[in-house]
Amino acid sequence: MKKILCLVAVALTGIFVTFAQTVTLTFTGRNAANHYMQLDRVVITNQTKGWSETIYWPDTTLIMQNVTGIDESVANGGFGLSQNNPNPFIGTTDVNLTVADAGAVTLEIVDGNGRVAVETTHALSLQTGTNQFRVSLSAVGTYVMTARQNGKTSSIKMVCNGAGNGNRIEYIGIVETPYYDVSTMVTATPKSHTRGTTTNPFTFGDQMEYVGYATLNGEEVESQHITQIQSAPQTFVLLFSETPIVDGQPCPGTPTLTDIDGNIYNTVWIGTQCWMKESLRTTKYPDGTILDSFPTNTDNAYWMYAENNGSPWTKPIVGLLYSWAAVMNEAESSNSSPSGVQGICPDGWHVPSSAEWNHLKDYVSSQSQYICGDDNTNIGKALADTAWWSSSTTPCSVGFEPNSNNATGFSARPAGHFASWTTFGIYSCFWSSTEINSDCAVEILLQSNWPGVYVQDIAPNGPKNYAYSVRCVRD
Repeated sequence: MKKILCLVAVALTGIFVTFAQTVTLTFTGRNAANHYMQLDRVVITNQTKGWSETIYWPDTTLIMQNVTGIDESVANGGFGLSQNNPNPFIGTTDVNLTVADAGAVTLEIVDGNGRVAVETTHALSLQTGTNQFRVSLSAVGTYVMTARQNGKTSSIKMVCNGAGNGNRIEYIGIVETPYYDVSTMVTATPKSHTRGTTTNPFTFGDQMEYVGYATLNGEEVESQHITQIQSAPQTFVLLFSETPIVDGQPCPGTPTLTDIDGNIYNTVWIGTQCWMKESLRTTKYPDGTILDSFPTNTDNAYWMYAENNGSPWTKPIVGLLYSWAAVMNEAESSNSSPSGVQGICPDGWHVPSSAEWNHLKDYVSSQSQYICGDDNTNIGKALADTAWWSSSTTPCSVGFEPNSNNATGFSARPAGHFASWTTFGIYSCFWSSTEINSDCAVEILLQSNWPGVYVQDIAPNGPKNYAYSVRCVRD
């Protein structure tokens, strides 16, 4: 379900022009700190006429025509801009302006933020008919071009996909003469419209509704609905009030994920990261390739799990154990954040690097509610599950009063590692995507009788031929 957020400020940027035949609506997003937020889309609904239009990023402007069923230049007394060609364009495009009455015309081009990019006033009268102009723009973006003559206004929207040589409007000349007699026109074919210019009917005074959508922490969020009478060009500042995500809750927009085997995993949000709340248990790579099961040579081991040892542990409880080679799926070592290594993880998720594990560790260490005692390195209990751990008499250790564990919701379970099956109930060992040397990779360790979380990045820790658990992080 989409989350309803707060849309507050509406700023007027235009004054109603009595004879204007177009209304330009521009939308921008801001958060509560007045910082820019990208709008994914805006839905505009004419409640009076019963139609709806959606504009998508990078388009943030909708042009509505105050006419129904006939060409704008006909309805506007024979005065109107035709859509530029090509559109979108790279640097330079041509625009035609139909003029019924010879005389001076003002042309203006503004960018998506309302800043004037270029404007020109032609002191010499344009001839009656269709006059052509060549437009050059130096910056990529969405623009609105407006022509004005004797109280008449016409606008088009244009999209520049590449930089031109400066901002300018050049007059080319007459391309069509003279214009038809408006008084004789009874029907006309509507002109073609590009994205962001609606062909739906609009009349000054129609009741309109506007709602914006943006992506916040991976979730699409929806603004409050603005409903108002529309009679002038206007810029709407859609102000989104960001709701903090609570640690330990399912990740926004991704409360669960499913691997290629159909296994479903819960997720958990901690700090600024979205983690799998359970250890991976897939038997296939994301492309469907089947992993080798319990090979003799553990250097090439792909998966194995505790129930093969006759223990009470089961795959749904502790997941599978994988060698580092199996986890990486031939990807190169990475200590970037994010790692960029999908490896064995489902689509949209990746194997965490040492840097990402340290980010988790540093965040948990910075929160007093996750620290046991006075030492901020005592965070093992906050990440360990409340069950399955061997008991310990050492205060603040993971196995000491385990019912007080798991304040973060990470739910680490002691699956041990494949090298010594006796480590079940004692260790949680997780792989990173970061190599130490040809024989070892960085491992993350929780132990029942220790209070901390250890990112072990010195050999001989993390032998690649051992099999450890895997937790993936959302891209």
